[in-house]
Amino acid sequence: MTNYIDNAIRVFENNFDLKKDERVAIITDDHMKQVAMPFYEAACIKGNETVFLQFPANYKSGEEPPLVVAQAMKDADVALCVTTASITHTRAKKEAAAGGTRIGTMPGITLSMLEKGAIEADPQVVQELTARFTKLLDKASEVIIEKDNETLTFSVADRKGIPSTGVFREKGQAGNVPSGEAFIAPLETSANGKLVVDGSIAQIGMVKKPVVLTIENGRLTEATEHQGKELLDILGDKDGRTIAEFGIGTNPSAQLTGVVLEDEKVYGTIHIAFGSNKPFGGVTEAGVHIDCVVKEPTVWIDGKKIMAFGKMAD
Repeated sequence: MTNYIDNAIRVFENNFDLKKDERVAIITDDHMKQVAMPFYEAACIKGNETVFLQFPANYKSGEEPPLVVAQAMKDADVALCVTTASITHTRAKKEAAAGGTRIGTMPGITLSMLEKGAIEADPQVVQELTARFTKLLDKASEVIIEKDNETLTFSVADRKGIPSTGVFREKGQAGNVPSGEAFIAPLETSANGKLVVDGSIAQIGMVKKPVVLTIENGRLTEATEHQGKELLDILGDKDGRTIAEFGIGTNPSAQLTGVVLEDEKVYGTIHIAFGSNKPFGGVTEAGVHIDCVVKEPTVWIDGKKIMAFGKMAD
């Protein structure tokens, strides 16, 4: 446990620049309390006023947490959300950040991820790579993703690129820890084509056989393989199937683990999500947000190839 606590202390110091007089909230659920405990112990060791809130794990990524959790996030200076499903794209997180809380969301993080991988990355490198790709997305209009002879196109015109570096030292900064991605909300009805998902899918895990997604006018209409059917079931048959996010991994230390928190940060991957995107510039509120990670794609932005088979173009 000591090694986990040491690394948790580093997260508070390096990612949040935690001050002694700041209040800390550790948010977790019944399945993740063992992983959350090192962060609670770390904050207590540092002498901070700390609360530990645990709630049932019967919720989906993008679903709102209990009201008492949402209030605790608002009342804290720093909130760490060590949960099974993600509350990154929720009103609770958005409103707490708007009030000044610095928030780290860590959906699905494991004890092994607390030891190695993305969490070991040089923050400066991650910040530089993230800034580079965020700038590209900010100026972009059309995106084309090619993988295994399938193509998906969509528009991001007039949408804002968003950096997620995992470094949150100013009031109201929030995102994943560990992190490393640049992402954007595509126009909700603009996506058409097919996408081959061969990395991982949030709440499902590593992809066993490539899943081919068919998207028509921004809506996921078909998904192959058993895991594709699982994805459709999680998303439901309403707005959960609407394209929500396009992201580019920018963490060179991240590894594919089956946990999307780290998988979507892997340098050389991209991810597409479905469901809610209103918290980061879109219009959809679906009560669910599920990411799908693609390994070694070829990506074009406004006619310029920025990635070829997972390798960044000059």
